[in-house]
Amino acid sequence: MLKEFKNFIMTGNVIEFAVAVIMAGAVGLVVNGFVNDIIMPIVGEFAGGVDFADLKYVLTPTSGVEGEAGFVPENAIRYGAWINTIVNLLIVGFVMFLIVKAYNKMKAPAPAPAPSGPSQEDLLIEIRDLLKKQ
Repeated sequence: MLKEFKNFIMTGNVIEFAVAVIMAGAVGLVVNGFVNDIIMPIVGEFAGGVDFADLKYVLTPTSGVEGEAGFVPENAIRYGAWINTIVNLLIVGFVMFLIVKAYNKMKAPAPAPAPSGPSQEDLLIEIRDLLKKQ
């Protein structure tokens, strides 16, 4: 069982998948930084100086002092963070579209199938027939 597991882990597909997952995490961090630090401030500027991450609808405001008895934290619907997530999704989707498009463009076209000629049996029959004529 250990040998089978080792063979499974060492196959190219599992290694490639592991690398893809690690790269996806790194790309996700880069895209999140790009959205939060570059795109959303620009969008907020065009929307009148609004920081979307701070937009929320407060259901229950904070009451009391944090760390003391009776403290109630704020309960809010953070729709601004959701807007950031949607923008993030659109950018990731667009980047993935560009990557797949570039990959498909770089990928070599499939080689044309070799012209089909006579099979070995056809050749042997032809040789037999030629030998009979002699």
